[in-house]
Amino acid sequence: MFKDRYPSRLLEDAVEQIGMLPGIGKRSALRIALFLLRQPVENVRHLAASLAGLRENAKYCSVCGMISDDDVCPICSDSRRDRSVVCVVESLRDVLSIEATGQYHGVYHVLGGIISPMDGIGPSDIAVGPLVERVRAGNVSEVVLALSTGVEGETTAFYIYRQLSGTGVKITAIARGVGFGDDLEYTDEVTLGRSIADRREFNP
Repeated sequence: MFKDRYPSRLLEDAVEQIGMLPGIGKRSALRIALFLLRQPVENVRHLAASLAGLRENAKYCSVCGMISDDDVCPICSDSRRDRSVVCVVESLRDVLSIEATGQYHGVYHVLGGIISPMDGIGPSDIAVGPLVERVRAGNVSEVVLALSTGVEGETTAFYIYRQLSGTGVKITAIARGVGFGDDLEYTDEVTLGRSIADRREFNP
């Protein structure tokens, strides 16, 4: 028996690195490492090159902050989108979830997180400032707050509301089809779509 050690340092190193991924425990990391070990070398090289390319070459949209291959993401550069409506989300995952509903045709603003004092994340650690500048620059008539409905999400929504007060922009929030404490990425498309379509004016 090897107890907690592996028969190969190479395998141990691979398991350790894979185990750093969110939601991947040691056993899952071992299964993934053994799976990769059985794959053709070229496939594994392609995977490694894709991950390195993502980290080294991916950009963030200069308008909304979403990950992109170019300076401006495909959504912000799409002339068919309604640029007067800006949906504020926590991360790229939320953009993908909302886009999957087919119910939203405006543009986005990705905060890159939400206010969470317990995790040491304050207002200056997320992209609220650029959102305020974007609204004050004009051409934005509505800001949709599509944040998680837990305490951190509500705190972030209220902070944004305070920062945008006096700008004259309409501030709305997704309807309560999304339950308290739920993350958008785990909400089914129908429910999320209805929550977007039935959004209400934000009342802190």
